[in-house]
This record gives sequence, C-alpha cells and structure tokens, in this order.
Amino acid sequence: MRIKQLSRFIVLGLWIVLVGTRCDKEKPRAETQTSAPSILFLGDSLTAGLGLEKFQAAPALIEEMIHEKGWNLRVINGGVSGDTTAGGLSRLEWYLRKENRIQYVVVGLGANDGMRGLSIDAMKTNLKKIIEQIRSFDSKITIFLYEMHTFPSMGPQYANKFHQAFPDVARETDVILVPFPLKGVAGIESLNQDDGIHPTAEGTKIYARNVWNTLEPVLARDMGKAPSSEE
Repeated sequence: MRIKQLSRFIVLGLWIVLVGTRCDKEKPRAETQTSAPSILFLGDSLTAGLGLEKFQAAPALIEEMIHEKGWNLRVINGGVSGDTTAGGLSRLEWYLRKENRIQYVVVGLGANDGMRGLSIDAMKTNLKKIIEQIRSFDSKITIFLYEMHTFPSMGPQYANKFHQAFPDVARETDVILVPFPLKGVAGIESLNQDDGIHPTAEGTKIYARNVWNTLEPVLARDMGKAPSSEE
C-alpha cells in the first residue's frame, strides 16, 4: 500500500511540475503578443469581414503586410457589423486601454449612416467626437479616416453631401484621409457577395491593398524600412 501511495504522489508531483513548466513557457508568449504596439481598426462590417473567415478580413490582410515588412505592430479588429458612427463612438472607450498600446487608429465608419439615410451633420459630429476622444486618450496616436460613399438611390443632394463629409472632417481635424477603400471593388459583381455590398475574399484583397497604400508610407516613416535578408 505504501508503495502504491508513494507511486501516486510521484506521478502527481511530476504532473504538477509539467503543468507548471508549461504555464511558465506560455506566459512569456502571451506577454510578447500583447507587448507590441497596435493599430486599431474601428469600423463596421467592412472591417469585421462579414461573410468571410477571420483571416480573410481586411485588417488581417493588412497585418500580414505589416509582418512582411518586419515591423513590430499588431492589429486589433474593432469591426462590428451594422455599426454606425454613433455605435462606434459608444464603444470606443473599451479599446482605449493602456495595455493595448495603440499607436494608430483607422476609423472606417459612416457607411451604415448613409445606408439608413441618417443625418450627415450628426455623422460628422460623431466622427469628430471619435477623433477627439482618441486624442484625449493619447495625443500621439496617428488617426486615419476612410472616405466613404453611399448609394445614388439616396438622392444626389444627400449623396454628394455624404461624400464630401469625410474629406471635410479629415481637413477640419487634421487626420489622414484614406481614399475610398472600395475603389475597384464596389459595383463589380464578381468581387462582391450576393448582397452586392460586402466584398468577397478576392474583393477584400483589393480593398486591403487600397488601405495599405495610404498606411504604408506613414508606418515606414515611423518604423523605418524592414531589414533586408542580407542584414
């Protein structure tokens, strides 16, 4: 009996040691994942990647481009399908935490405001409040703003005012405007899902590249070029 009990204690002791060792090894990995500075994509279904796998969403594709450059920057996908500028404003605070180490924010909101025919003035106010809240949290954060379009069916007066709202907000708040990210995708049946609104995986690659064309020069300025294989 004593031998059996001793054997059980030995096995239990080994199990505890193994589990403890595993935990010790995993902790640094978790710290490494969260210690890198980040870029937050605050948006709607276009950011969330509606109808796509997580790795196919635009923020994930942009994160791959960042890693290909060798830059130490992780991506936070803050996309919520159906979200408006008011919704984005209401949940922004959740992301603005010191542990997220946010250095960049890409604001991709407004499309749903337009689809619902909501007040453009209210949308602009919400976007300005989002930008103001980000700067109140950390004035060093670089902010990008998507230029969004709406459907002509909303009427030419509304559509034109909507289109102009984004460059106006970017100019008035001194943020970086990302030209219409769905250029070359919107209206092309083969690059959009059955709803005719959300891009397919192939369409999202073009969308992500459009965004990257604006992000890359800024990131390169801040982080420097990726080291070559010879270095």
